[in-house]
Amino acid sequence: MDRIRVLFVCIHNSARSQMAEAFLNKLGGDRFEAESAGIEPGTLNPIVVDAMKDAGIDISGNSTKSVFDFYKQGRLYSYVITVCDPEAAERCPIFIGVTQRLHWTFKDPSKFEGSYEQKLEAAKRLRDEIKAAVEEFIKDH
Repeated sequence: MDRIRVLFVCIHNSARSQMAEAFLNKLGGDRFEAESAGIEPGTLNPIVVDAMKDAGIDISGNSTKSVFDFYKQGRLYSYVITVCDPEAAERCPIFIGVTQRLHWTFKDPSKFEGSYEQKLEAAKRLRDEIKAAVEEFIKDH
């Protein structure tokens, strides 16, 4: 059985798309294959790395990747899911062969304010929102 290939995209591939990729690969079993990429790849957000570690998932060794590199390589996906604001999502290339493009809006953790602990708590709430969206996606597919 062919797995459902999903690409999660956000601005820097530093937080939201990384979390969504990790959750779909962990929770989706052998039905899904997830990747993530950014419009302008940056560096992993350390607070998000800590929030994911708290959930038992280590993304600290992940690298950030360019959605345009994936596009140029001709990669095919069943779904491309943008997890950033709608304006940024519009900059994502249209992949050939994509059966569906979805948009999930989540807060940008790079804009969280406060102490480390406050930012970590906000990142954990975001993590749980993304996990719930991924679980719903799995249930519907």
